[in-house]
Amino acid sequence: MQKAVGNGGEIATRSVPGTGIDVAVRTGYVETVLVHVIRRFHYEVDELRLGDVVGWRNPRTVRKGLAESNQASGTAIQIRPGFYPSGSKGGFFLNQLIVIRDVLAELEGVVRWGGDDREPDESLFSIDVGPYNPLLAEVAGKLRAWSETVGKGAGEPVDVLSSNRRKAAKSLELRQLTR
Repeated sequence: MQKAVGNGGEIATRSVPGTGIDVAVRTGYVETVLVHVIRRFHYEVDELRLGDVVGWRNPRTVRKGLAESNQASGTAIQIRPGFYPSGSKGGFFLNQLIVIRDVLAELEGVVRWGGDDREPDESLFSIDVGPYNPLLAEVAGKLRAWSETVGKGAGEPVDVLSSNRRKAAKSLELRQLTR
């Protein structure tokens, strides 16, 4: 857990390219992955506005024992928490859910969606691996390479309905739902 943003700590406010939004998150691999989630949400699920994304939160403001507590370490974000209140399900249309599942599969299970939790929070996206898990570094590296390649990464068209992408998304959904 981090007690503040900045001040030489591991939590910093970062700009989310193409959105006009800033978010406070853990720097490094986590930042790369969570910013990607925000960008794809913005481009493919629904356009985000200032105030729609909540990153780091003071440890005193999160409910301990719930996934939202990851925000206190800068490893989780909430997108429109007021639209998708904790404890409720069904806040997304099917086409939006397909994109969310595709984003999660693209990130190879590094991110978990709060909509799959026992106490659902459809606004929550959190890192689902430990900080030294090599998959986190691998996925962040892939995303960084995409950001330097024309035609790759967030904002570029992908066929979320292709059979390979749907199969990967369904497989990950089943794995994450069973935990």
